[in-house]
Amino acid sequence: MRRLGVRVRRAEAELVLAALLELAPAGLEETDLDAQTVEYALYGSSEELPSDGALRRLVGGALIGLEHSDVADDWEVRWREFHRPLVLGDRLSVRPPWEPAPATALDLVIDPGQAFGTGAHATTSLCLELLLDRRPPARRQGPTVIDLGCGSGVLAIAAARLGHVPVLALDNDPLAIAATAENAAVNGVAELIAVRRFDLLGEPVPPAPLVLANLLAPLLLAWAQAMPGPEHGEIIASGLLEHEAEPVSRAFARRGYRERQRLARDGWAALLLQAPPDRADPTAG
Repeated sequence: MRRLGVRVRRAEAELVLAALLELAPAGLEETDLDAQTVEYALYGSSEELPSDGALRRLVGGALIGLEHSDVADDWEVRWREFHRPLVLGDRLSVRPPWEPAPATALDLVIDPGQAFGTGAHATTSLCLELLLDRRPPARRQGPTVIDLGCGSGVLAIAAARLGHVPVLALDNDPLAIAATAENAAVNGVAELIAVRRFDLLGEPVPPAPLVLANLLAPLLLAWAQAMPGPEHGEIIASGLLEHEAEPVSRAFARRGYRERQRLARDGWAALLLQAPPDRADPTAG
């Protein structure tokens, strides 16, 4: 078994991931190496893995480097050890199916599968911490929560289990759509979550009282720039390095949002952004 690490610039990582998934339908592994570099790892035999030339043509100028290595026979065991449970006090746990359930009020089971994790990354855990403090509003027409860039569905499923229903989960990656639907079924909330493919750069985000946006800073900035005004009651924006939090906060402030809270951990940050009081529930009425 061989491991092929594709190291790319973080600003272009989402586009690279979409391209690599065409070459690795069985999935790949994502690791943040530093503030500027993301590595995507593909596994397989030498015959199964794409050539260096094909990868250079595919990734283009985003490529930083390629790393080849052999994988030990116990790599599947070590892969499982990489996906550890996330436990937020006694309130919430997110775990892969092979881990025992912790003693928390809410326990989510997420299969990391393909290119997605179980929510243990700081950007997801910060989103969950802010979500835990949000009170579910009265049900309105349309979604109560939108999970923008749903990945494996951790945030959408947590929102539904916390009573923020109905939930709309959106992602541009068809593998994310499938993973979210499967994980929603495992956690008993499939009927509460609508899942569909969505292009943030080409479609407007539907209005909702709360939007969970665990995205890279360039996508958040592009969304803020395209937004005509405060169309959502609150936004939890994550996926940010700490130094990216301030420019993202300013970008949404120009659209009428006020930063109410900022959390930071391990060099990452998440923002709670709130619309003016008269737009606190854009779906009301």
